[in-house]
Amino acid sequence: MPAFNREHHRAALWPQPSRTQTAEGAPRRLGIEIEFSGLGMQQIADIMGSVLGGELDPHSKYEYTLRNASLGEFSGDFGIELDSAYMKKRGREQDPDAEDDLENLTDNVVSLVAEQVVPFEVVSPPIPLPEVWRMNTVVQKLREGGARGTRQTPLYAFGLHLNPELPDLQATTILAYLRAFLCLFDWLAKRSEVDLSRRITPYIDPFPRAYMDLLLDPAYAPERDQLIDDYLAHNPTRNRALDMLPLFRHLDEERVIASIDDDRIKARPTFHYRLPNCQIDEADWSLIHAWRDWLQVEALAADEERLAALMEAWNEHTSGITGGLFADWPKRCATYLLPELL
Repeated sequence: MPAFNREHHRAALWPQPSRTQTAEGAPRRLGIEIEFSGLGMQQIADIMGSVLGGELDPHSKYEYTLRNASLGEFSGDFGIELDSAYMKKRGREQDPDAEDDLENLTDNVVSLVAEQVVPFEVVSPPIPLPEVWRMNTVVQKLREGGARGTRQTPLYAFGLHLNPELPDLQATTILAYLRAFLCLFDWLAKRSEVDLSRRITPYIDPFPRAYMDLLLDPAYAPERDQLIDDYLAHNPTRNRALDMLPLFRHLDEERVIASIDDDRIKARPTFHYRLPNCQIDEADWSLIHAWRDWLQVEALAADEERLAALMEAWNEHTSGITGGLFADWPKRCATYLLPELL
């Protein structure tokens, strides 16, 4: 009998989507952003360096890069930052050799206040899907080091963001993913048990009903330009549970900038899934829970017949006088999902 290989066993527990490659034949990748508190920049850097190796490159007291960090066969650059554009700008402009006591005191006070309400964020590079499971070790070590997540206090509206690369960039593929996500949004929100601190902020707002009606009409068959224009008309904001602006800026930068000129929108061939909490301090929490839920979107988008059936059910559910107000849509749509991922 062959020896038990613990790494192969752990990798096997991390499910893969049905489409594992891009149109160019490369492995699809996943970027991960983890927001939390409880640790300082240097503590986070030390923990991540102990797990991933690499060389630390501090840009300011609020922004570090861990370069050439390793996850199995993959290596890349990880970002560590305080998730505040103002504080990062302040850090970049600060003179490290300045001897102004008042300026230093002011900066320390501002920094202390910011760190109580603004999360630190670990931003991974795009990781090939077969290696993503290794990020759980990073999460575990940060937890053991004292990282605190969404539910620690009412102020912590911290999230876990997944940035899955698309299998291709055809309008029909993007539309299928959007339709699958819209159908499953209420189910995903219920599964994620989105914390009140995050529900009352605008960062993960649901899509407007008019936009859902448009996309879930079976007759809607836009070309790419129309798909982007319709999205921008109904969603001129980054604040969506599935933020499409990075993808659409990657596809057509001028079109997106003409509607939303925001330098926080980074062009990339990925979705930006922002719904899950970050419960990094809870022993039974893992990246795999949010990943399995996302895989339901993947599976539904890849199954034309099942997606059409769920869209028909959604249109039936929302028609009539009450518009589905008193029916349990998450329970109904769950009957269309893959039980092996639940």
